[in-house]
Amino acid sequence: MQTTEINGFLIDEFNQYRLEEGKKQGICPLCSSDRKPKNTKAKCASYDWERGLGTCHNCNTSFQLHTYQRKGASEKEYVRPVGPPNDTEYPEFLSDKVIEWFKTRGISQKTLIDLEISEGTEYMPQTGKSENTIQFNYFIGDQLINVKYRDGRKNFKLYKGAEKVFYNINSIVGYEYCIITEGEMDVLALHEAGIPNVISVPNGATLNNNNLDYLDNCIDYFEDKEKIILAVDSDEAGQALQSELVRRLGAEVCYLATFDDCKDANEYLQKHGKEKLVQRITSARPVPLENVTTFKDIEDEVTDFVRNGFKKGYQVGLSNFDDIFSTYTGQFITVTGIPSSGKSDFVDQMVVGYNRNYGWKTAFASPANAPTYLHAHKLMRKTWEGMPTSADIHGDKWNQIADHCNTNYFHIDMERYTLESVLRKGAELVKRKGIKCLVIDPFNKVRDVDCKTEDVNRYTMEYLTKIEVFAKKFDVLVFVVAHPTKMYKDKDGKMEEPTMYNIKGGGEWYDASYHGILVHRDYEAKTVKAKVLKVKFQNLGENGAEAHFKWEPKSGCFIPHEPVSINNEPMPWE
Repeated sequence: MQTTEINGFLIDEFNQYRLEEGKKQGICPLCSSDRKPKNTKAKCASYDWERGLGTCHNCNTSFQLHTYQRKGASEKEYVRPVGPPNDTEYPEFLSDKVIEWFKTRGISQKTLIDLEISEGTEYMPQTGKSENTIQFNYFIGDQLINVKYRDGRKNFKLYKGAEKVFYNINSIVGYEYCIITEGEMDVLALHEAGIPNVISVPNGATLNNNNLDYLDNCIDYFEDKEKIILAVDSDEAGQALQSELVRRLGAEVCYLATFDDCKDANEYLQKHGKEKLVQRITSARPVPLENVTTFKDIEDEVTDFVRNGFKKGYQVGLSNFDDIFSTYTGQFITVTGIPSSGKSDFVDQMVVGYNRNYGWKTAFASPANAPTYLHAHKLMRKTWEGMPTSADIHGDKWNQIADHCNTNYFHIDMERYTLESVLRKGAELVKRKGIKCLVIDPFNKVRDVDCKTEDVNRYTMEYLTKIEVFAKKFDVLVFVVAHPTKMYKDKDGKMEEPTMYNIKGGGEWYDASYHGILVHRDYEAKTVKAKVLKVKFQNLGENGAEAHFKWEPKSGCFIPHEPVSINNEPMPWE
């Protein structure tokens, strides 16, 4: 069988155990050598060469027939742990104390051996001293990628500088489905129950932190999965993690497992046993159907609204602007203004603010900001809050901010921008990088080539409908920068301020947009104002309200500024 790829994975070593190639049954490379002499050649295993997976019916374990190369691995350089950690051997030499502790959690010594759990001394920053630790070893292929340390006080740490990947990621290669849990103990619990194709996020779930870099590093492992069961914790942080995984992996393949009165899979194993744990996994329900909602689906949201009212919108971190405008994700903002008014610059300020406040990543489809290196420089300045010089190049601050910009801002560069290609690339960046913002700047240079109508209003509505569908499906905040049609000067010689009705397509922009913002420059006062033209919900902002700024040229940042009001009433002596 001559091939270099199986299920989208490049083969590093084909038939790593030198088994009888092409046969559907044969020896198990994991247990045959340990069996009685007369049974060492017993055909106790089944081979699936197409999936690259073997299953032993004697030791009830699964194994990879081949070793694989990684696709799409991060360009970032990571530290690799030297393993086995602390120069110890893997589980055969676990202390009796550790083995007994795992037994109290429902985990057998065989499972510890299968998943290569180790034990050793490690410095723990939480206690400020070296502690005896349990070590969960993270492998990709046969390479040790990371180590999770756990001491007796339930303190944790990952190996410093190592790459973050899913725990037990090797186990899902070749399977049509997999299970994702929130902790290594849950992986052990499900393995104990006879479910080997289970993985865990490396660092649990944290509220307001959806930067799943481990998913970015392992996204290729999920490309062939027809079903992904999410078996995370039932607390608020676990549910937030679940929502982000559904968004990134796709609702069409995700199923949700729950544990009733228990927090997680390991607790459920201890309380109810292996069989019932398997039942919880096999009875996982699909994510609710798209475009079909029942009261039960949204009862939690209804309950929360009755108790607390509208949720607070997301803010950019500019005090005066936050007073008049906020937003939710799954929506889009139309930003308009006459040429050279600072529209693109203000949008950059907003996404940098969302990144600073919430960790949101942004993709730009911005032919208006070409060439790309100058746009990247603008974002670097705003993040730096200053102007980097040649003396700063490759210094500590430069490297830190360059790395930050590299992992948080993505520039979609195309010879010919179309709305379809941009939204396709945006969907890919949601999946692979976890973006939460998409910027289209300007809309007239990102054409909807699939829309054949010559009616401007109909074209505009179809264009904005596609934007809205994308924003809702992927829970992304989309910015659409749109130039107004030709504007005229007023009687005082000042350029009139455009509204959303001045954009080509007329009232469709106002009707379809969730929000509208005008960015307008006052050249005489050397100020810029952001005016709220529309907010979808009253709790998110104030229609007609304005925030004024000074533009700081070195950093490119907008600094809140209150304009001086002049009283034109005559003085008493006049």
